[in-house]
Amino acid sequence: MTESRPLLAVAWMMGALASFTGMALAGRELTAEMSVFQAMALRSVICVTVLALIAWRVGFRKVTTARFPMHLARSVAHFGGTYAWIFGISVLPLAAVFSIEFTTPIWTALLGAVFLRERLTRWRLAGIALGFAGILVIVRPGSGLFDVAAFVVLGAAWCYSTVYAFTRAMAPTESPLAIIFWMNLIQLPLGLVPALGVWVAPSPHAWPWIAVIGIAGLTSHYCVAHAMRHADAALVAPMDFVRLPLIAVVGWLFYAEPFNPFVLAGGALIFAGNMTGLWGERRRRLAAAVSPKRASGS
Repeated sequence: MTESRPLLAVAWMMGALASFTGMALAGRELTAEMSVFQAMALRSVICVTVLALIAWRVGFRKVTTARFPMHLARSVAHFGGTYAWIFGISVLPLAAVFSIEFTTPIWTALLGAVFLRERLTRWRLAGIALGFAGILVIVRPGSGLFDVAAFVVLGAAWCYSTVYAFTRAMAPTESPLAIIFWMNLIQLPLGLVPALGVWVAPSPHAWPWIAVIGIAGLTSHYCVAHAMRHADAALVAPMDFVRLPLIAVVGWLFYAEPFNPFVLAGGALIFAGNMTGLWGERRRRLAAAVSPKRASGS
């Protein structure tokens, strides 16, 4: 990581928060007049166009790959997660979708233990327990959110965790530009083919939102990546939680969605679980770094 610059990290995270909020609003507005598949296809068209121009500028050799099957599997998982997320945005309160999406690190830890042989430390187990407690608070039986759509969003979080597992496995050989380029190129036909049967001409109202969902889909990843370059994850992750109260206010202002204290409490529990795992991992790495020094000094 480069030199720590917290204020710059905060600025980049503000850009990420604006991007995530913009995607949520665009998803809600677009799915009011078109299918989720069409919204995703239009998003991919914009992303592929922008990324192709970048690849042309830096040289297409930057996006060549010898691991296309892994790109394909990762992209299909991301497509499934994005479909489920946009579907959830179209039928559930925005704050509920964002709260459930925060479970992604929990599923990532479990998948890492199963497929990447990563150890489940006591901190990770505590974080997983807090995360599941948060899920139960949000989608408890009897709540208005005990609905199939809520479990679809849980599926989105699971898909995103699969994407992260693939990304960690691909990172040693694949550049970030190559990963995001192939992801959007593969997702374009995945969304376009099923959308053709239910295609509708976008209204004048839809075109600005099409631009938002396309551009924000790129800027969100870009801003988070730069925030991580300028500050430790322990600083960046708490800022990401600001998405929840922010989207709750946006949902109230734009769609008259009432504040649900159980959703906010559940989201806080899930976030606490994420931070517990993060802090535990940080302590483990610090201990591992100190131990060799002690050994050499003895």
